[in-house]
Order: sequence, then C-alpha cells, then structure tokens
Amino acid sequence: MDFDFSPEEQKFAEEVDAWLVENRDPVVMDHHRENFTQLSDTPERRAFMKKLAAKGWLGMSWPKEFGGQEIEGVYEYILNEALSKHAAPQIGKGVGIIGKTLIRHGNDFLKQKFLPLILDAEIEFAVGYSEPEAGSDAANMQLRADKVEGGWLLNGQKMWTTSAHFADWYWVGARTDQDKPKHDGLSLFLIDMDNPNLEVQSLPTIGKDTTNQVFFDDVFVPDEYLVGQQGKGFQMISEALDLERFTMFTLSPIANRSEVLVDWVKEAKRDDEPLKDDTNVRRTIAHIMTDTAVAKALSTRFVCAAKSGGKPPTIESSQYKLFTTSLSQRVCKDALDIQGHEGTIMEGQDDAPLRGRFEGAYRATMNETVGGGSSEIQKNIIARRHLGLPKNF
Repeated sequence: MDFDFSPEEQKFAEEVDAWLVENRDPVVMDHHRENFTQLSDTPERRAFMKKLAAKGWLGMSWPKEFGGQEIEGVYEYILNEALSKHAAPQIGKGVGIIGKTLIRHGNDFLKQKFLPLILDAEIEFAVGYSEPEAGSDAANMQLRADKVEGGWLLNGQKMWTTSAHFADWYWVGARTDQDKPKHDGLSLFLIDMDNPNLEVQSLPTIGKDTTNQVFFDDVFVPDEYLVGQQGKGFQMISEALDLERFTMFTLSPIANRSEVLVDWVKEAKRDDEPLKDDTNVRRTIAHIMTDTAVAKALSTRFVCAAKSGGKPPTIESSQYKLFTTSLSQRVCKDALDIQGHEGTIMEGQDDAPLRGRFEGAYRATMNETVGGGSSEIQKNIIARRHLGLPKNF
C-alpha cells in the first residue's frame, strides 16, 4: 500500500492550501465552530462556496456528462481535508450524498434540475434519516409515505436534521411499503423546504449549535421527486454513507487540536512547574499523537479502498468513523484533564485556557459519535459484515 500522494495529487494539495491562505476570511473560517464548520449556513459561507464552484472544485469526481471532471475521488478527499484544516465549510452533502446518488439512481428530471445547482453552489440540502424511535438506525425509520394520485403524502417526524433551519431542499427517507421487511420498504424523496405542511422546530445542542426536529402533516411530494426505485431507499442511503463518512468526519480538526494542545503544554505551568516535564502529561500527549497517526493510516486505507473501485468501502468506512470520532472526543477530554479545573472555564469567561477551546470542543464532539451513523451502528457493521458475528446492538 502506498501511503503517499502522487506528484499530481500533492501539487493539488499545495494549490488548495495556498488558495485558502490567500482567501483567508475569519468570518468564514472559525475553528471555534468545531464540527459545524462544515456547514454553509450564513451568507458569507455560501458566498465562499461560490468561490469554490468558480475554481471548478465542486463535483470533481462526477462524470463529465454531468459537469464533473471524472478525476478520482481522492482529490475531493484532499480538498475536504484542506478546507477542514482551515476551518472553512466543506463541499458537503450536495456534491456527495445527493449529487452522487442522483447520478447513479436519479431520473432525468432530478438530474437536470439539481446537478447544475449543486455544481454552482446555488443550493443547500438537509438530510432526514433520524427519527425519535429509530435513532440513527436508518432501517427503522417510520415516516410514512402513502401513494396518492400524482405523488405521495408524507406524515410523521424526523429528528436531528442539522441543516433544516437554513436548507433549500430536504433529502428524506420514508416508508413506502408497510408490509415488507424494514430494509426493503424505504424510499427516498426530495422535498422543497418551503412546503407549507413542513414544520421545522430548532433544538439547541450540548455543543452550542443548532439541530432540528421536522414535522410532516400531509406533505405532498410529486412522483418525479421520488429518487431511484421505490423500496430501494435503504440500499441507496447505505451506499452514500459508505462513500461519504470520511468527508463528514475529516481528520484535520483532530490534528489541529493535537497541535494546539502540544503548543500550549510547552508553555503552561502548574504550581510553577512546567507541564511539559510532567510524566503523566507526556504519556497522554504520546498516546494522542500515536492514535492520531493511526487515524491517518485508517483514512489512507479508506481512500485506497475507494480508489480501487468495485464495491463501496463499507468496512473501512465504519472502522474510520468509529475510531476517529472516539479519538476526537478523547483528545478533548485529555486536554481538559491536563488543564485541570481551569479547563472547565467556558469561552468568553476570564482565565479560560486557549479561550475555552477544548471545553467547547468536548461538548461538540458529543454529536460526532452519533451523527452519520452512531458508534453502535458502526460496530454492528464491522461485526456482521467483516467478522461474521451476530448483531449485538
């Protein structure tokens, strides 16, 4: 396995990094937003995405007939990691989950309507899989879609839809067949967020950001907005998540936090003694840096599996997601332990170490082990598909 980028890939990485330095904007790029840095939820951040579109960096791996460049997905990985490193919004759900699924499974109407808007950064999507009784187990979703003349009527509720309070369109999974096994009765729809029968209620999170619950009351969806084949929604959801988990949970924030912590430890003192000389602190730092290197290896393994073609890298995706989101939380917790009681001082309060970055980051990481498929779901995938074990969670 070759762990290095090719000369062309390395040249692209350097080009992106230099462009981001040149286009540095503290309003758009803010490390204190933590995992919500990926969202294009403000006018300034949507304007930034238009710049990426003008550079031709959206949809690079898409087929040329749909406006892409047909280059390998590793370029999108490189771009996302660079954006994450600079705390800029990432290319997001439109290019990945929605765009790639429409290219594979969407009808001509949906391709012609949405793919150009995605490439021009003219549209933002919310993704609705989680529900009150289903958690992040997509196969258990119960939002009901009943066939009527010319379309479908949707009734029920979604939970934890992160972008629903600013998105233009809603990518939604719903149960279209109540009698089939739970994996086979789901379908995907695209819904205009301005639909008057759709109610969005915002929910504050422990990570100081906003997610939403969404209520459906006879929401009518025309037939042409059914994505792919009826009843094959779960298969499309799984395929998209397998390909996109490494873009949803990039490694750069963890590496950034580790570097920030190391630099702080080099200068900090406790009881007039340098923290860098404390054996326990040094051991903790060594564990963090070692595990960060392991996460880097897992991400490389994932990318190599994706580049090799064939079936989606399901196992590699789950291993990467499970390990990195857990590591992200551990890095923040270890940082708070090292900082002692001062580590609990929140951002904006006097004497907060590093402006309270790790206190806020630790709360934000609570979302990471749940979003995009919880850690329990990832363990199930690895246990059943890789190790041949029975389902335990």
